[in-house]
Amino acid sequence: MEDDPSEAISRLYQQNLRNTRSEKNYLIGDCPFCEERGEDPYGQLVVSLQKGGFFYGYFRCQNHCVPGGFPLWFANLSGIDPEQIPGFDPDIDRIPDSSDFPSANINLEVESYVDSLTEKLRERFRASGIGTASLTELKIGFNGRYLVYPYFQEDGNCYAARCVFPDRKEDFFWHGNEAFSDPKHRIFNVQDIHRCENGSLFLCEGEDTLLALKQLGYPGVAVPDSQTLEALDPEVFSAIKTLFLVAANNAESETAVRRLASRVGYKVRPLKWTANLAKDYNLCQLARDQGEQFRAAVSSMIKSAKAFSPFATPKREFALFHEQLSLERGDSYAALQSGFPLFDKALDGIHGINVVGGAPKAGKSTFVIQVATEMALQKIPVLYYDFENGRQKIYQRTLCRLSQLSVKKIRKGIFTPEEKNQYESARRRFQGLLQYFRVVNDRQVTPEIMRRHIDFIRHETNRDFTVVVIDSLHKLPFKDFSERRTGIDAWLRQMESIRDEFHVSFLVISELSRGEGESYKETPHLGVFKGSGDIEYSADNAMVLYPDWDMLSTLPEQKRRNKLWLVASREHSPGLVAEYEVDYPFWGFTEKPAG
Repeated sequence: MEDDPSEAISRLYQQNLRNTRSEKNYLIGDCPFCEERGEDPYGQLVVSLQKGGFFYGYFRCQNHCVPGGFPLWFANLSGIDPEQIPGFDPDIDRIPDSSDFPSANINLEVESYVDSLTEKLRERFRASGIGTASLTELKIGFNGRYLVYPYFQEDGNCYAARCVFPDRKEDFFWHGNEAFSDPKHRIFNVQDIHRCENGSLFLCEGEDTLLALKQLGYPGVAVPDSQTLEALDPEVFSAIKTLFLVAANNAESETAVRRLASRVGYKVRPLKWTANLAKDYNLCQLARDQGEQFRAAVSSMIKSAKAFSPFATPKREFALFHEQLSLERGDSYAALQSGFPLFDKALDGIHGINVVGGAPKAGKSTFVIQVATEMALQKIPVLYYDFENGRQKIYQRTLCRLSQLSVKKIRKGIFTPEEKNQYESARRRFQGLLQYFRVVNDRQVTPEIMRRHIDFIRHETNRDFTVVVIDSLHKLPFKDFSERRTGIDAWLRQMESIRDEFHVSFLVISELSRGEGESYKETPHLGVFKGSGDIEYSADNAMVLYPDWDMLSTLPEQKRRNKLWLVASREHSPGLVAEYEVDYPFWGFTEKPAG
C-alpha cells in the first residue's frame, strides 16, 4: 500500500525540525535556516498541516529569514533529495537559463531605495495592515518621490522596478532595463511560483494587495494591472496546484480574471467580492476597513472561493432554460410575425436565422423591407443593415407602400384630397415605426459593433426580442475579396452566437449561383446559395424567392408573381410556401396561395 502523501509531508517536517509542538492545525519548531544564518534568536518555523486545506505543507519562518514555500522548496533549502518528496516531477526544469538575463542589474540601487523608505510611508502601509517585515522581504523602497517596487526575476536579480507615486497609482514609470518592463516579466515576486510548486499560490492585481496577503503569511505573486493579467502565459502556473486570483472590484478586472482563468483551467479559484462594495474596492481597502478582523475576512473569502468553470452551474443552467421557455411562451415571442399569413403559418413566424435567396431583381429587398417594416409597425425592434439600396430609398418605398401612392407622386407632393388623407395617415404610421426601425449603412460594421447596436435598440425600446436584417450576406465587410468565402462563413458563426446571446432573429438576403445555361431556374435546393457552404449548417430556415415570369417579357408589372420555397428548415417541412404578386407601383407584395 502506497504511503499517504499528507502523512509523508508531515513526517518530512517532523524529522527535520527540532523542538516541535502541535498547535491546532500547525506544527511549530525551531527554524533550521535561522540557525544556518546565525540568526539570534532563532525564529519559529510554522507549518500548516490542516488536512484537506489548500496550504497543507506550507511553511514560513516568523523571522522571515527565508521565503516560505511548500515541501519541495523546503527540500531545496535543506539539501534533501527532492525525489523523496511527494509530487516531485523530474521533468520540470527548475533552474533558470542564465542566458535569458543580462549581466547588469539594479540590485544595489534597490537596496539604496529600501534604506530610503520613510517613516511616513511605513505608516501609510501600516494603515493597510502591512508591516516592516513584509516591506523588507519584498524590498519595497523609495527614490525620494516615488515608491519603488522591484521586480526580481527567476535568477534572483532585479533588472527593472515599477515606480509609483504614493496614493496616485496612475502616476508611474518603469526604471531600469526597458526589456524587463515587458508583460512577460511583469510578475512581482515571481520566485514564489517556484517555491509553491505542487501547492497553492495567490495571484494578485496590484503589488500592495500582495503585501497585505504576505503580512498574513500567504505566498503569492502580483501583476501591476488587469491588462497584464490578460497577457500572462498560463504555462507559468503549470506546476501550481491551486491558483487564487485576487483582483479589484470592477468589470475590467473581472473580465481579465475570467479570461486568464479560462486559459489556466480548473485550478483557478477567483476570490469574489460581495455586491454592496464600491467600484475598485480591493484587498488593501478591506484590510483598512476590517483591521484585526482582516485575517478572518480573507480566510472566509478563501473558503468560499469556487474552482473556476466556464460552465454555468446546473441550477443556473435550469434557470436560464426556464427563463427562455417563459419568454417563448409570452406575447413578445408570438408577435414575431412577418405580416404574411401563409409565410407565418409555414414557418411559425420569424425565429432563428432565416436566409432568403433569389435571382437579381427578383424583389428580395422589397420583400424583406416589407417584412421588416411591418414588424416595426407591431413595435418589434428591427435593425436593418443595408448595403444595397440606401436609407432614403428604403424610407421612400416604405412610405409608398403604406400610402398606396407612387414614389413619383410622393416626390411631387401634389395630391387629391383623398390622396392627401392617405399620405398623412401613412406619414404618421411611418414616423411611428421609426422608433423601432433603424437602418444602418456602416460598411465597416463588425460583429462587436452589431452587438452594441442590438444592446442600444433593446434598451431604447424595452423589448425582449430583436430582428436583424442583413441586405445582403455577400456584401458584409471582409478584409479583402480573397477572404469572401471564409468571411461569409465567419459571419454566419457570429450570427449563431448573437442569436443565442441576445434573443435575435435574423432575416438574411443571399445571392444565388447560376444554374445550367446561366439561368436561375433550377429546382430550389441548398446548393443554389452562392459563396457559402455554411448556410446549410447555420440557417434555421433557408428560402428561395423565384420569379414565376419571364423577366424579359412585356407582361404588365402588376401580374408578376414570385414563388417562395422553403428549401431547408430545422423544424418545418420544406416545400412551396406561397406566391407573392408585385403590388405595382407601390413597392410591395400581396401574398397569394400557391397555385
